[in-house]
Amino acid sequence: MGENMSDGHEHNGHENVPSRQRRRFPGISSRAYEHPADRSALVALRKLSGFDTVFKALSGLLPERSLRLLFLSDSVRVSDQQFANLNDMLRDACYILDLEKVPPMYVNQDPVPNAMCIGLDEPIIVVTTGLVELLDEEEMRAVVGHEVGHALSGHSVYRTILLFLTSLAVRVAWIPLGNLAIMAIVTALREWFRKSELSADRAGLLVGQDLQSSMRGLMKLAGGHHLHQMNVDAFLKQAEEYEAGGDLRDSVLKILNVLPRSHPFTTVRAAELKKWSESRDFQRIMDGHYPRRSEDKDTSVTDSFRESASHYANHVKSSKDPLMKLVTDIAGGAGDLGGRVRRGFGGFTSTPPNDEPGRDADDRGTDS
Repeated sequence: MGENMSDGHEHNGHENVPSRQRRRFPGISSRAYEHPADRSALVALRKLSGFDTVFKALSGLLPERSLRLLFLSDSVRVSDQQFANLNDMLRDACYILDLEKVPPMYVNQDPVPNAMCIGLDEPIIVVTTGLVELLDEEEMRAVVGHEVGHALSGHSVYRTILLFLTSLAVRVAWIPLGNLAIMAIVTALREWFRKSELSADRAGLLVGQDLQSSMRGLMKLAGGHHLHQMNVDAFLKQAEEYEAGGDLRDSVLKILNVLPRSHPFTTVRAAELKKWSESRDFQRIMDGHYPRRSEDKDTSVTDSFRESASHYANHVKSSKDPLMKLVTDIAGGAGDLGGRVRRGFGGFTSTPPNDEPGRDADDRGTDS
């Protein structure tokens, strides 16, 4: 079973304070909170032609010590003497997720709200002043938990390589793969990292154990500190509208819009996290039933593939996106797909008219 923790203080009777009791998860494996799409994308990335070559080359090339010295010299290291509240949150997050070695954390002067977990040998957590100033105590706690989740999952290595390839691509031109191969790896890394953010959001919720704080933090990342002018339900409604809205042209634009991004769209992250918070998997973790790190070596790769495949199949089937609807119909052998595609680029609808040729009466009006 998970264990409760508290510093024994109350604060004006509110539950939403740092001192309230939180459950901890001894020996928890990152498999407990990792999104199936995260694992699938990482497997696909590792299978990408040339990735091993780039990975090995950069592992020797990247200046790990230089990276640490840079933050040590030009950022503020979190400790009992500096940003003590962040230091408490960091140790608390590591205690809850049972991460034995607390990673160093730095605050970097940057007005853009951001946080990252990087490093090849050992993870380093960096948060910007813009983020520290934007979020309240509980929202920041979820973010720190998010970054500790990245550390526990071993994401920092791939994140570091992504940052290096995107910002210093010229320096790796000597690698005998060519620019197209490098860009293919960058694209695959971005796809994986977007999915890894969904995993880390879950870790943030396990640390903060306050869904509303996680939601508020994501809203602020999207709309700034004007929280009194925003509404969680309306924000989540945007995600639903984003997924279901438009025609096939919009589906293609969604794909093109997300390709250069390192993070998923904020509304989508909020909707995904809320869905997980209401799932049986989340409740089982909170009840103390979760995979242990001691069992990781016995984990079947086949089972992981099967789980990921099942997730994608269910996602496609339940998606309201016009393109995903079309994919479902193709898989189901629906008739007159050419006509549906043509109509799709002028206002695609998932349910064809009743007089559409090649459609059985029993199929009319059904939603895939």
